[in-house]
Amino acid sequence: MTEILPPGEARLQAKAAPEGEIAAATRTLVLGPYLTRAAQRLAPGQTETVRSDEARLDEAVGLAAAIELDVTRAISVHIQRPRPSTYLGKGRVEEIAGLIKAEEIGLVVMDCALSPVQQRNLEKAWGAKVIDRTGLILEIFGRRASTREGTLQVEHAHLAYQKSRLVRSWTHLERQRGGFGFLGGPGETQIEADRRMIQERMTRIERDLEAVTRTRGLHRKSRARVPYPIVALVGYTNAGKSTLFNALTKAEVRAQDMLFATLDPTARATKLPHGETVILSDTVGFISDLPTSLIAAFRATLEDVIEADILLHVRDVSHGDTQAQAEDVEGVLRELGIEADAERIIEVWNKADLLDEGERTRLLNLSAAHRGAGPAPILVSALTGEGLPELTERIEGQVARARSTFAVTLPPEDGAALNWLYENAEVLDRQSETGGAIALTIRIAPEKEPRFLNRFEAAQRVGGPQSSPAV
Repeated sequence: MTEILPPGEARLQAKAAPEGEIAAATRTLVLGPYLTRAAQRLAPGQTETVRSDEARLDEAVGLAAAIELDVTRAISVHIQRPRPSTYLGKGRVEEIAGLIKAEEIGLVVMDCALSPVQQRNLEKAWGAKVIDRTGLILEIFGRRASTREGTLQVEHAHLAYQKSRLVRSWTHLERQRGGFGFLGGPGETQIEADRRMIQERMTRIERDLEAVTRTRGLHRKSRARVPYPIVALVGYTNAGKSTLFNALTKAEVRAQDMLFATLDPTARATKLPHGETVILSDTVGFISDLPTSLIAAFRATLEDVIEADILLHVRDVSHGDTQAQAEDVEGVLRELGIEADAERIIEVWNKADLLDEGERTRLLNLSAAHRGAGPAPILVSALTGEGLPELTERIEGQVARARSTFAVTLPPEDGAALNWLYENAEVLDRQSETGGAIALTIRIAPEKEPRFLNRFEAAQRVGGPQSSPAV
């Protein structure tokens, strides 16, 4: 028999429960207040590709599910323009208030950006906690951050977001660690309601982040001395980047059918077919309407993207809004100073295993038609391995663009020289000649070329750096 606790006792137990249990016990309404099509066409800066309301609402529900909220209802409403006081019209606010009361909703997630005034007014009208899209994403980041850098960046972004919303008390920041500030009552550490203290804490975090950034810079310099090319995976959240990362590196990075399953960057060394080592970097997924302030806060995390030799733009081509998602990713890349048509970008069409035969044929034809205009997208399935050999070959071709090719003949007894070549170059071909001599065709990085020529003076150059990307 289920015991029904008095409200006060239930709240005390919820406060002590793990965050996941608190979330599961929070009846949540996800509300999508979307502009009508006519209003969207008039909206400044609107992209050509407009998402369907259903897809946007599904994404908002997915964001709520990423922190295990109990989503009991998800509805979308059309508006002509946001109201300054409550975002929604008066009649709609009253209608939703009745729904919230009837279904005992404790939290409303608004899939939009709310001003502090709008958030406060809606909370008063509905008698429930209200968070907007930015607040929800911050909560997810707070749950997922595991490295020191990630945790600091989350806290800084969270403090900046809350600074303008401290009008009554520190209801959002009652715990020092990120995540679920909106769910509990008084937490483990009560902080005095003082904006100056927030700013002081933000300043300290900024100093700590500078130190972390310097450390990451030293790590990059040490990698540059090796050196290995860096291949960074970018893409919309839940496009399958981590699954692809695992498939290419044989690693076990967390890969789930969940938005923002990866937050902290992960890097692994892996070998290409001809023996060249590259560093593959898995990064946080992008998402539509990601606040510029949040991009700035995570800029240090995305430094590997900025400095990568090759970018794999991973797209979920089975998703109905794949084109709109691609435009969002390209928009974030532009904010990082990377143009979408940059030669170092390889577009990877992932989740081929979810396509029907007609759609698969259409995409393969599109890819083939693209070859004359530049690097063609590659259709893959990170889950089944389909297309991965072609992808690694393309990566290898991109890496080879700045490298020279040489023909070398070694006597059969010179094992040390043969070992050096396998350790420091890509062995493209190996043939045994009369008398046991070994004829090799090798490709080598520019920074290693002087040492190679010094050791193998009789080597013959048979190919130089390519002037155009491999397609």
